[in-house]
Amino acid sequence: MEREQSAPKAARAAAALFAWGANSYGQLGLGHKEDVLLPQQLDEFCKPGCVRKITGGGGHSAVLTEPLYFADGGSLFVCGLNKDGQLGLGHTEDVLYFTPCTSLLGCPIQQVACGWDFTIILTGVSHGPRRCVVPQAVELLRDKVVSIAAGLRHALAATGPKSNLSLSAKHFLFFYLLLHWKASGTVFQWGTGLASSGRRLCPGQTLPLFLTAKEPSRVTGLENSKTKCVLAGSDHSASLTDSGELYVWGSNKHGQLASQDAFLPVPRKIEAQSFQNEKVTGIWSGWTHLVAQTGERAGR
Repeated sequence: MEREQSAPKAARAAAALFAWGANSYGQLGLGHKEDVLLPQQLDEFCKPGCVRKITGGGGHSAVLTEPLYFADGGSLFVCGLNKDGQLGLGHTEDVLYFTPCTSLLGCPIQQVACGWDFTIILTGVSHGPRRCVVPQAVELLRDKVVSIAAGLRHALAATGPKSNLSLSAKHFLFFYLLLHWKASGTVFQWGTGLASSGRRLCPGQTLPLFLTAKEPSRVTGLENSKTKCVLAGSDHSASLTDSGELYVWGSNKHGQLASQDAFLPVPRKIEAQSFQNEKVTGIWSGWTHLVAQTGERAGR
């Protein structure tokens, strides 16, 4: 959930955070592990009007706040299931309240995404945080990363123009990727989450490398488009281009890919007719569904 940047100051002052639903691991940040049937206001662990993004995984949650001053990168607060160290707090105990990820203090965090039992972040520096559960540097991506996403057992990154950004991921390892010059809008995927569905639903077919890769691998089929953001659900992926075209791949078990096929091994464009010939300007992914926002007519 992205906070509206143009919200008036009065609205920011009145902002409040609420949570409800499944809470088996304390992922609601309310201090207990009981499910909550009605929205309940959270204790003010941060100024609600400064919240930039809220995201959740299989049993953990993360809140990213706006920077408080120019040199600050904003703060990352986490809670919930931590069996695999997905909260990045240096231990594996569950956490019942939103807690600052102190290993990232001072890091200019730009994006955060939660997978089932891992977390990935995009920072504005070319070095990893000072502390983590098991730090490990992996120098794989050379372009600036502009968008990241996390699914059940896979992750995505889209690259853009020159910069010195780094993509970091925390699971059993802390993936740290140095980014240098070179621009493209290329999409990379890693993690084997989509491979089992692909093998089952596409018998006898050789799956593309990016579906089985354990390190960032270029997603084929998007060579003629420039991606501006990527998304991931439990078992699917999506890419939105700067021209408003939406590409999808992975499992279509719940009809989320708008296709007759049960599984799409490579990206396929959802035709503009599905969106009343309007450009897609925004896209959001749930665990097994997609939501698209449209703007002006396609082709204009």
